[in-house]
Amino acid sequence: MKPNRVDFGPIRTALFVPGNRPDRIDKAVGAGADIVIIDLEDAVPPARKAETRPVIRDKVSQHKGSSILVRVNGPGTAFIQGDIEAVVVEGLAGVMVPKMESPEDLEQVHRMLLAAEEKNRLQPGGLTLFILIESARGVQNVFGIVSARTRPERSVIVSFGAADYTLDLGAEMTRTGEELIYPRSRIAVACRAARIAPPLDTPFMMDLNDLAALEAEARRAKQLGFQGKLCIHPSQVPVCNRVFSPTPEEIDSARRVVRAFEEAEAAGTASIQLEGRFIDYPIVERAARILRLADLIEKT
Repeated sequence: MKPNRVDFGPIRTALFVPGNRPDRIDKAVGAGADIVIIDLEDAVPPARKAETRPVIRDKVSQHKGSSILVRVNGPGTAFIQGDIEAVVVEGLAGVMVPKMESPEDLEQVHRMLLAAEEKNRLQPGGLTLFILIESARGVQNVFGIVSARTRPERSVIVSFGAADYTLDLGAEMTRTGEELIYPRSRIAVACRAARIAPPLDTPFMMDLNDLAALEAEARRAKQLGFQGKLCIHPSQVPVCNRVFSPTPEEIDSARRVVRAFEEAEAAGTASIQLEGRFIDYPIVERAARILRLADLIEKT
């Protein structure tokens, strides 16, 4: 069996690219995103899905070594089985599945992936499964989905899709995003409670030219516990990479906190004041996380 498990590290940006535009796939790989998602769902009309599958398979093989996913069609569609059978190939880092709503959906997709991995002599359970939560039922069931364990165990990373979620609720998607506070919070808490990686936030689609609004939305998602954001245009990648990376000031502050606390702890004290701030173990752990994240980003 060929090993195919990818250690993604921090995912600040995940850039979508249409599967039926091979020229754009090549450009997307060089756009600076942490991962690239070749889209076989919304970007490809039903009549062209079958002919697009081998194009995607060839591009995955061509860019072997890059962190490339394919978004297949969702559970219950007529396309998902053929999508997975076609695109699972050596060099694929993971599969994104939309409209996940239950642990049963997760198990069904896992079994399809196992069969494709076996057929291609790939490590069973090696492909990471990226799931999109984008309906009221999916949001309601998210903890059950992410706490389900497959055999063999497969890594799961969650993404949020606000366009389909607001459509499902009959809600209006706004620039300020109050309508998304609850689903974002529920998804982020569920991922943490299940001890899996933090989720990826929905794409910003209100105005692709308004990078200030994109940055504001990315900061709201970061504040709620998301590790990164889905992107639908290369221009969004630098903004989101910056938002979801520690700033030099944050890194310097974190170093001062850790150093001062270590010195105080060695002297027998477990809480101190530093530059007017009260510092105890939770504050130190947060500082240590900032330093670990900065180190991981520097290595990628």
